[in-house]
Amino acid sequence: MFVSASTECWPEMELREAIEVLSDLDFAAVEIALHESGKVKPSELLEDMDRAIQLLRHTHRLDISGYSVELGSTGDQHYEDFAQICHLAKTTKVVNITVPSGEHGTPFNEEVERLQKLVKIGEGEGVRISVRSQLGCLSDDPDTLMVLCNNVDGLGITLDPSVYIAGPAKGKNLDKILKFVCNVHLRDTRPDAFQVSVGQGEIDYGKLSTQLARDRYDRALTVHMVPMEGHDHRVELRKLRRLLETLM
Repeated sequence: MFVSASTECWPEMELREAIEVLSDLDFAAVEIALHESGKVKPSELLEDMDRAIQLLRHTHRLDISGYSVELGSTGDQHYEDFAQICHLAKTTKVVNITVPSGEHGTPFNEEVERLQKLVKIGEGEGVRISVRSQLGCLSDDPDTLMVLCNNVDGLGITLDPSVYIAGPAKGKNLDKILKFVCNVHLRDTRPDAFQVSVGQGEIDYGKLSTQLARDRYDRALTVHMVPMEGHDHRVELRKLRRLLETLM
């Protein structure tokens, strides 16, 4: 296992600035968010693939642990765009892409079909596709998430344990989904607050690390915190990085 940090830790920064700050905070790897609602928009990357490759490779010696991808396109265009993003991942030597989960109310069979298509596209480029644990979505229940993985061969999970502390599935056992985990998003959390200062929540990082190691997990523990009013964000990120590094 190794420690990474998401560019979503600095949602207002341009990519290069966010990477520079994470490098200054002694992170060795970065997960880059390619979100249509964010600073690095997939639609803009796909307009000029050569420029996109140059942009994404400019990581100040930080390894890219993965991409988080949220496209704005729909229908057939969505899958065409995703195929290009997967090719971009292969070209930049990234093997893990995280995608969002369908919202509550999405028909289960429809979600299975969508994820099957994404996984097949990813496999064609040697990329592993993982669905996020996400509040308000089908993946906020570990039982549903396990059934999805059992129905979509090759699908992985980007595990966010905060979802199962602050969400409707609080207290449910996660052991049955750990074998599917390909990425982990971390912050500290209480049942009444999705993100709190490091050390003030209920995430048991040591237990989680042990559980993941038991399933031979050897990928990123990705710090995924947004700035909080009244707290020095650099201090919070550094605290969590150091805490996670003691578990390696």
